[in-house]
Amino acid sequence: MNPEKILKKLQKISFSENVIIIGAGAAGLYAGWLLDRLGVDYTILEASPVYGGRLAKLEGFADYPIDLGAQWLHGKKSLAGDWVKEQGAEIKADRSEEAYWFGGRLTKKPPLDTEIFEQEDLPDISFQELARERGLGPEFDGLITALAGDLGASPAKLSAYYNVLEFDSWKSGSTDYKFSETFFDLMERQLIPVVRNHIRLNRPVTEIDYSGRNILLTDASGERYKAGKVIITVPVTILQQDDIRFIPELPRSKRLAFSKIGMEPAIKIFMKFRERFYPGNTFGGEVCAAYIDEQYGKTGTTPVLLAYLMGGQASKLMALGSDEAMTEALIGELDLMFGGQASAHFEDAHVQNWTTHPWIRGGYSYSLCGMANARSVAAKPHAGCLYFAGEAMNTRGHHQSVHGALESGLQAVKMMIRRASPEP
Repeated sequence: MNPEKILKKLQKISFSENVIIIGAGAAGLYAGWLLDRLGVDYTILEASPVYGGRLAKLEGFADYPIDLGAQWLHGKKSLAGDWVKEQGAEIKADRSEEAYWFGGRLTKKPPLDTEIFEQEDLPDISFQELARERGLGPEFDGLITALAGDLGASPAKLSAYYNVLEFDSWKSGSTDYKFSETFFDLMERQLIPVVRNHIRLNRPVTEIDYSGRNILLTDASGERYKAGKVIITVPVTILQQDDIRFIPELPRSKRLAFSKIGMEPAIKIFMKFRERFYPGNTFGGEVCAAYIDEQYGKTGTTPVLLAYLMGGQASKLMALGSDEAMTEALIGELDLMFGGQASAHFEDAHVQNWTTHPWIRGGYSYSLCGMANARSVAAKPHAGCLYFAGEAMNTRGHHQSVHGALESGLQAVKMMIRRASPEP
């Protein structure tokens, strides 16, 4: 997907309508950047007080900046990978040392062969059900939870069949990279200088009336906006929970498609220590199945360990009721794994709970059992004036990624402009 070639073709098409983009995450910001290049009048309405969506940065916690949201570049063959080259951004292949908590002890040898979840023609059953069919008992649950959590899901909900099918068209590369700075910095340098003056913050859209010649949008304060076309880039959770009222109501097929795309609770808890006592990444915990070495790839030296929680583990931890209680539970498990060293060296924690973020409410999309062609139906434009983008709307196998969100923004703009008039 070459944006420059696409833009060159689109510039030949006459398009005079104004466009409103809902959401200032990666997809929305990039859609605005593209429209700016095309000379199209546009406004970006963002519900929260900051732009970035699930890209965000924490400074001052360590002697290096931390990604609160998306943090890995998943392969270099993508729009985001092109930005890395253009900007000369420093990245490092993530080859962190790994350890596994299994049978009450740490081991460096993976106790689980994950290839059983990557085979062709798997049944449309959950990872958990597949594990039991293959003879993997409860003692493997922590490792299977880590595997499913990396895919944004609980093992009881992630489809073995559709997960393989959807990722079959992944083209960006298999190596993950970490930024010396942050993913947020990459996006901010590339897009914000162009689109900044078009962003309106604290504007949660509550209604889209597309029954007339012009589309009328209303935000939570009652302010109204008029547009010729609308690009909707909100997380799929917002569409599932009917935060935006559509007049007329969207077709049942589209609403059903939204409901068939998975997106579960997500929490990132960063724990700072006086000394490093952990080998790198540790997988398989009962409280948290994935502890990630946050300092890896950074230029600073502060030991920070990230607890990466998705799905059921995130929900269970949230039920403890406070950030302090959640952190204590994690420190307790780390003490069990590392002989009391976590509590002995603990300094501070920062909790980023994406589940309770009012305009996001989860991590990223995944393949639910029975989802069929839900992603394609969800992403399809409606009534010639409503376009949908965001990582959950990526139908090219690049959901769950920033570059997938960017691709969806490009796809929405391309379809919208091309429908305006035939190409010369």
